Amino acid sequence: MNTLGMIVPLWAHDGAGSLASLPQKINLQLTGPHLKPERQAMTNKAFFGVPSLRVSATMCLLAPQIDSFILYLATERGLSDSYQLSVRRSLETLADWAQERKFGAWSDLDIDHLREFLARLKKKGLEASSLRIAVVHLKIFFRFLALRNLIEDDPAEPLLSPRTGNHLPETLHESQVAQLLESIDPGKALGRRDLAILELFYSSGLRLAEICSARLETLDLEDGFLRVTGKGNKTRIVPVGGRARTALESYLANERPGLVKRHTSSEIFLSVRGGPLGPDRVRKIVKERARQAGFKQNIYPHLLRHSFATHLLQNGADLRVIQELLGHADIATTQIYTHVDDRRLKKVHQRFHPRA
Repeated sequence: MNTLGMIVPLWAHDGAGSLASLPQKINLQLTGPHLKPERQAMTNKAFFGVPSLRVSATMCLLAPQIDSFILYLATERGLSDSYQLSVRRSLETLADWAQERKFGAWSDLDIDHLREFLARLKKKGLEASSLRIAVVHLKIFFRFLALRNLIEDDPAEPLLSPRTGNHLPETLHESQVAQLLESIDPGKALGRRDLAILELFYSSGLRLAEICSARLETLDLEDGFLRVTGKGNKTRIVPVGGRARTALESYLANERPGLVKRHTSSEIFLSVRGGPLGPDRVRKIVKERARQAGFKQNIYPHLLRHSFATHLLQNGADLRVIQELLGHADIATTQIYTHVDDRRLKKVHQRFHPRA
């Protein structure tokens, strides 16, 4: 079985080390009992408007390097399943494009070819943010090939990422967060669980996946810390605020025991069936609780993470501390919140300054 959709090679090597005869057509759609239905469906979706690949022997000459690179991302870089799938789609779309133009090896591609490929994606309506992701995938793949002497020159090195608009993250005002959290009645069914989820989102600035994967053995309520594993399997320790601790203590003592079934594992947040809450269910919980609190705007889990970071900055927290709490690898990612705060200051200035 292969790693996360790794294509089991359907080619063979002869004694001299060259490729043996190849089938004329191979379906590279990922199917089989080792893939969950939802991941199988996601893998087989058309990418960037390009149908799932059905490819000839030419593609087979390009596929082994894709497989090797995905294996590298999985085993040496420890990157997530979803990231591996995203990269694979990008590279297989490029391979399909290269096949159409009769390229038989990655070394046949140069910078002009890659620009032509990206232009095709843009013409199909791909947004700048998605093009940036595609450029990153091409850069890391061709760098991988060059470092392993599989190609002589890196054609993707000169590629520039397209500019994107300065989309500032949405945030809630502190009073809005209070309105949301105080609207949840812990005395009603699943109220303690849902309150603990929302309190932890805002208290610790967690990602959706981090909430879903949080486990009892990683939670220290006595000292108020939670150990989480974020992007790239990087572990960090985040503080759990006083109100979140109170909500968690109440849920763990009074509600979680009633949700436990024989098959239940140690995830903190459980469904009524005793299994861990998945991302889709947590999204629905947040949206439903926001609707019940009277919100008309779209409220989603990451909005609470944005609000967590923005409110820390507004109240004087150091940007480096916020970076550590959020688990950002690059301070530049965290700096977007300084622009959010600048926007708030400008509004205050325009509202209250007599000559603004």
